[in-house]
Amino acid sequence: MRGWRKIAPLLLLVTLGSAADEPLVLPEIDFIRVDKSERTMELYAGEELVHVIEGIQLGGQPVGPKRFQGDQRTPEGLYAIDWANPDSAYYLSLHISYPNEADRAYAATKGRSAGGMIMIHGQPNALPAGRIPGDWTDGCIAVSNEEMDALWKAVPDGTPIEIGA
Repeated sequence: MRGWRKIAPLLLLVTLGSAADEPLVLPEIDFIRVDKSERTMELYAGEELVHVIEGIQLGGQPVGPKRFQGDQRTPEGLYAIDWANPDSAYYLSLHISYPNEADRAYAATKGRSAGGMIMIHGQPNALPAGRIPGDWTDGCIAVSNEEMDALWKAVPDGTPIEIGA
């Protein structure tokens, strides 16, 4: 995959000022790496790590790859951001291309559906402010609304996303 390095590249935090009321601003992102066990989302522009979102929230059963609809697990593997939903029940959302052929084939061998509609999204629209604590999604990746604003502006359709354990 275009020579993505396993070593820690230069970390650049791209923000406007340091005040909490300043919005997070990112360059165009062309690769996303999620580490489920560390609860981090690394954002790359070119081959440079430009920002890390910490404290991402996952499905209610976060250990292991998503196998079936309703298992509350977040997928693991290489996917892509393939469309955006401005009318989400959560504060904006970016669709992850799960399930792929291998995911569907595995679920089919068990007579089950692999599920779908896995997104990166903000917090529920009904939440007045802040974040729901812990892992609570049905398999999606939740971030703060501020982080979702920045992702919404910086992540184009087709951006690869690698989700690991």
